[in-house]
Amino acid sequence: MGVDALAHLGAGPAQTIAVLGTGVDVRYPAINRELLESIEREGLLLSPFEPGFRATRWSFVLRNELVVALGEILVVAEAEEGSGSMRSAEYALKQGKEIWVLPHRLGESGGTRRLLEEELARPILSVEALAERFGCVPSSGMGRDEFFFFCQKRPTLEEAVDRFGERVYEEELEGRILVENGRVSLV
Repeated sequence: MGVDALAHLGAGPAQTIAVLGTGVDVRYPAINRELLESIEREGLLLSPFEPGFRATRWSFVLRNELVVALGEILVVAEAEEGSGSMRSAEYALKQGKEIWVLPHRLGESGGTRRLLEEELARPILSVEALAERFGCVPSSGMGRDEFFFFCQKRPTLEEAVDRFGERVYEEELEGRILVENGRVSLV
């Protein structure tokens, strides 16, 4: 629910991995049944639990360790001290992962505020600042370039060549994209 569902919706079912706090055959929470089924069809559902396993309070803590391990960085939208999100931050620190947090007003989100105060996390002051961490779309005043927006989704080389032909190789030679392990990404 909440931010997890929004993240999966934002990425799109074909571009996401959902790590469950239940067995892969259990649709929890029920309100996300359709979303989970679309991820199962187009993306990937993972679970550290046996089929049929029902959610418990501790199963989400275990699940979060796997989520952190799979990610390149950890983004914490909001966290109070002692929360599951702060437990995820602990995992990220142990795994040497970068942590980014949304800053909040004084008196709110004590966990994320502490991460910032102790310089264990970087603040997300703009979406662009976070996006630059992963490469950015060139902004040379030429307007929206569909090629670069397409490459933000990390398509396969075959998909990129099918859609944009030789431009893929030209942009790679210019150093604006990277082709690695059969995937195209922005530099």
